[in-house]
Amino acid sequence: MRLTKAFFQLIRWPNLVFVALTQLLFETCIYGRIYPQAAKDIFSFSFVCLLIASVCIAAAGYAINDYFDQNIDQVNKPNKVVVNRIISRRWVIFWHLFLSLVGLFCTVLALPLPSFWHLVLGNFVAVMALWFYSTDLKKKLLVGNVLISLLTAWVLLVLFFAKHPLHLDQWLRVEHQEVRFFRLAFLYAGFAFVISLIREVIKDMEDIEGDRRYGCRTMPIVWGLNASKVFVAVWIVVLVASLLLLQVYALGLGWWISAVYCVVLMVLPLLWVLRQLFVAQVAKDFHQLSSVIKWCMFAGILSMLFFRLYP
Repeated sequence: MRLTKAFFQLIRWPNLVFVALTQLLFETCIYGRIYPQAAKDIFSFSFVCLLIASVCIAAAGYAINDYFDQNIDQVNKPNKVVVNRIISRRWVIFWHLFLSLVGLFCTVLALPLPSFWHLVLGNFVAVMALWFYSTDLKKKLLVGNVLISLLTAWVLLVLFFAKHPLHLDQWLRVEHQEVRFFRLAFLYAGFAFVISLIREVIKDMEDIEGDRRYGCRTMPIVWGLNASKVFVAVWIVVLVASLLLLQVYALGLGWWISAVYCVVLMVLPLLWVLRQLFVAQVAKDFHQLSSVIKWCMFAGILSMLFFRLYP
């Protein structure tokens, strides 16, 4: 029982549920709404394989990250370390390789290779990127933050590209449905990228003590806490402004409930984070801010449900 609990802690099971829920809502509420004729095939073999692939690749990434972060985690979060305490390092490597291979295998099964080779390539790049992130890139200024943010956006974009083979003639024959699907896919992917970037930098502020001890060159270490706070604040302002502009558009369509939802559960918490950011000093403060950002991300993903509520 203890070993099972440690395994699920290693692969961050709540985050995996979040990945699965994100793809499920995107498939049912965005794609299924825009293409109602395809609604009966929402839970197709292809979609299920892509969902399993995304979950497995993310789980593999969490496992290998804990493998290489063992010493840093001993400083930043000693009570949560399972590598070499409950699960041996050898088994962590095994689970990383196994889950990565399952993810790539499911990607191959999802769609025909001649038309959708880019999905296999994309997920293979994701696997390699998570490895290099864990071994080196996360220790570098901003590179690791941007990489993780891109991979967060890829969770949505992989479903978009699964619907669109890379055939130039098909891209030239653009219809209204495809334009709407493109806009919503990249809108949510952009939201995922920005809010993930904000959270990653805040997490670096939280982990500054352990990162500094083991030679990391993260933003708070290289630029200092104050400059890092300004960086995060700028992106929060950009995100809040974008969300408010979208609500003006939504109100024009009569989407009052969604506008109130966005302001109460996303805009106001982000403004609270912006206010508290400049008074935060210790790891506990930054952890609280990171948790609020994560809930804002969750609220943003749940907003897809409104596309089922409104025409």
